[in-house]
Amino acid sequence: MNIRVMAVDDEPAVLNLLKTLLVSHGYEVLAIEDSREALKRLEDEKVDGLFVDVRMPYLDGFELTKLVRESKLNGQVPIVMLPGLDDAETMRKGFDMGISFFLGKPFTRERVYNLFRATKGPMAREHLRYIRVPLRTTVDCNWGYHTRGHFKSDSQDISEGGMRLSPLGGLEVGQGMSLDFSLPDTSRRLSVDAEVVREVPHDGIGVKFVTLPTLDKEAIQQYISARIQD
Repeated sequence: MNIRVMAVDDEPAVLNLLKTLLVSHGYEVLAIEDSREALKRLEDEKVDGLFVDVRMPYLDGFELTKLVRESKLNGQVPIVMLPGLDDAETMRKGFDMGISFFLGKPFTRERVYNLFRATKGPMAREHLRYIRVPLRTTVDCNWGYHTRGHFKSDSQDISEGGMRLSPLGGLEVGQGMSLDFSLPDTSRRLSVDAEVVREVPHDGIGVKFVTLPTLDKEAIQQYISARIQD
């Protein structure tokens, strides 16, 4: 499972060193010098973690963190700030802005290794939240309150946050529904509330899970983890 991170630092030498150290620990690294470009790409590209320098032209690390935390796509990613060592004021402000971890400069293999041990779990969980794996099962779809509707659809894939179904059953984007289905190799029926978020070519829909009971979420996570390891 490749953990994909973005590293943002306006000093090329520092950025290249950080990238080299992160790659040596198994990260896939997108290295960017301009914080404005980083923000633009984060609007459309999913990453599992973000490394940001403190002082940069245009958007500094605090401003970039604030804007990323407000985004829908990457708002929950673990963010690592790169301060000078023993910079207590930066760390206090960073925690207030939503920084998850700190990696003090100058970088060493030992510091990066210790950080890797701390961040591997949170970044792996972020990766799993968005990864999609194939799922072929029949889904009972129910919608409406005063005028209720029901149809059966076939799932195409699933993630921790939603699934893709076909056919769409005449539903439109924004419409709420409830889904009942089983995962392979289990007799447990999952029942979740969902919302149509997009139409998929050839009579399909993409839905996101609005409410997901804890046991159902754990069952989906286990299914995804098992498929990744196959």
